[in-house]
Amino acid sequence: MSDQHPQEQFQKWKITTPYLNLHCGLGEGPYFEEATNTLRFVDIKKKRLHTVSVSSENPKETVTTLQFTEAVTVTADIEGQNPQEKLLVGAKQGLAVLDRRTGQYEYISKYEMAEGKEFKWERIRSNDGAVDPLGRFWLGTMTDFGLGDFQAEGSLYHFSKSQPPTTVLENLTIPNSVGWSPDGKTMYFTHSTEREVLCWDFDPKTGEMGNNKRVFYKHDGKGEPDGFRVDVEGNLWHAVYGEGKILKIDGTGKLVGEVSLPTKNITCVEFVGEELFVTTAAGEEGDSETEREMGGGLFRVRVGVKGLGHGKFVL
Repeated sequence: MSDQHPQEQFQKWKITTPYLNLHCGLGEGPYFEEATNTLRFVDIKKKRLHTVSVSSENPKETVTTLQFTEAVTVTADIEGQNPQEKLLVGAKQGLAVLDRRTGQYEYISKYEMAEGKEFKWERIRSNDGAVDPLGRFWLGTMTDFGLGDFQAEGSLYHFSKSQPPTTVLENLTIPNSVGWSPDGKTMYFTHSTEREVLCWDFDPKTGEMGNNKRVFYKHDGKGEPDGFRVDVEGNLWHAVYGEGKILKIDGTGKLVGEVSLPTKNITCVEFVGEELFVTTAAGEEGDSETEREMGGGLFRVRVGVKGLGHGKFVL
């Protein structure tokens, strides 16, 4: 378990009101589109992709929404493509290209194509993922909603172009965010139900992972680490589902700061300049009226550091 820095070095921020509240069932996957100064994010439960201006005094008036029949859980830009026209998306059955003008997407690779893997696609959906330094997409799967308790039937894959996915880890319950250190030599991966952030050595030139998988951060609270982003100084900013907070974890795995929010279910963060935009999920029975009202909202806070940004998928 990580040690905390002395109290005088521990940073704190507090958010009291949302920037935008669309009352998402499960807001996730915030992604900044610098060219248009907008943020896109998904609502996994309601099967929607929202886009909103990050600089409007009336953000709700700037929202555009695409509705799907399957859950789209995460997005990424594609090398050489205008993201206003085409995006990479993690959808229920695998990796797909979304035409934002029509709202339709086409699969380029499905989980069932993974070699030697019996895939029960009706039970499984995508969750979180990210593009690595070589332009490959890493994407986790988990039990879909409506099938009872989540089971250890998820996996972590990486996708290269439109080839069949490669299985990296199996028997996962809730695989979550993937990210890399500023030099690309360390890969991070969150397994939420184990309350662990794992890491490996990673070769940014070849994409090879070291055999030295280890626990980078172990959370001892009642909530579960969910989505994260890495800043230019090598800190992880990690949302915690169920605790109403974001953790700032330095490059050695030490907890050095915390952002508190007025609702419990914090899902992911995204850098926009030196601000964090934060997605959340709906409140639950037993939450306070304020927690329920603000659950599913989009929040923002200035933290004084920039994020690494995102790689683009090479199709």
